[in-house]
Formats: sequence, structure tokens, C-alpha cells
Amino acid sequence: MTLPAPLAEIVDDFGAVGDSDRVTLLLEFSRELPELPEHLHEESMEPVPECQSPVFLSVDAADSDSVRLYLTAPPEAPTTRGFASILHQGLDGASAEEILAVPADFYHALGLDSAVSPLRLRGMAGMLARIKSQVRTQTGNGPGTPARST
Repeated sequence: MTLPAPLAEIVDDFGAVGDSDRVTLLLEFSRELPELPEHLHEESMEPVPECQSPVFLSVDAADSDSVRLYLTAPPEAPTTRGFASILHQGLDGASAEEILAVPADFYHALGLDSAVSPLRLRGMAGMLARIKSQVRTQTGNGPGTPARST
């Protein structure tokens, strides 16, 4: 599986703990999602309707070598917020090419399938799909084409 180094490290961290500790680790991630910068507001961000909770994201791929991600999820939705934080920590600053290469189902490698409902896992897949869509749109890469070098 091709993952940017920070995301691969997160997957390794989840793989190093037992089933019960994976949920605890996910909750730790939920507390680490950074606040939005002042120039961004949820109204100007893309909603992620695949999530059960209100999640919004924005991608800045102006520099395709260092894509910036902004995600927000409510504190009362720790699972969803944890997924948003994993994607932020694992992909923020990665290149467009690295982000587009992340498998759509990478989240199975986190080992949360038995602890988190399939509906919630689809929410994480929805976040990743929307991030990739914004990266493709902003970098001029159609679906299935590698990111262009600059």
C-alpha cells in the first residue's frame, strides 16, 4: 500500500496496539484536530454528507508539492473527528501525487473494522474521496491520472 510517510506511521501506530486500544487511540486523535485558520469558515468549505456528523473540508493544492488540508468536525462526534484528524495529520503537507495514490480503502489498515460501524468507516472514505476530488480539480488531474510535476 502506498501511503505518505506520516499516514503510514499512523497506520503502524494503530497496528501496534490491540483492538480495545485502537478506539482509545482514535479518541486521542479526535482531540488533536487543529482549529480552522481565521480566513476559513464552514460556510465556504465543502460538506461531507457521507459522514453522520457535520464535517466540512477545504483543500489548498496551489502548491502541488505541499497540499494543505483543513477539516472541521464537532467535538461531540469524537469518532468522526478522529478520522478527520488522522487524515489531516497523515496528509497535510503531502504532495498531490502522494494524496492521489492513497488507496480509497486504506482505513481498513487501521484495524477499526470491528470497533467502528461500517457507516462511520464510509464517512472516512467520503472525506478521503472529497480531498482527492479537490486535489484533482485544483491540479488539473482527472480521475485515475497521476499528479503532474511542477
